[in-house]
Amino acid sequence: MTLEIISAHAVLFKGEAEAVTLPGVLGSFTVLKNHAPIISVLDKGKVAYRTPSGEENNINIKGGIVDVADNVVAVCIY
Repeated sequence: MTLEIISAHAVLFKGEAEAVTLPGVLGSFTVLKNHAPIISVLDKGKVAYRTPSGEENNINIKGGIVDVADNVVAVCIY
């Protein structure tokens, strides 16, 4: 699936990911390929993702929103 993590200032990541874990306001959740469509508000915490090569990365966020649809995870952070 495609992961896009953007802020008002820059594109922090755009590429393929196998799994994305997000800090939702109601608790952390993980998105995998073919996840049902969802829009969620994000809380302060870490966006963690794993690339197809197995590399694991984290980005600290203060909050934001995520839109998941058609194997695209679009994360807008602040």
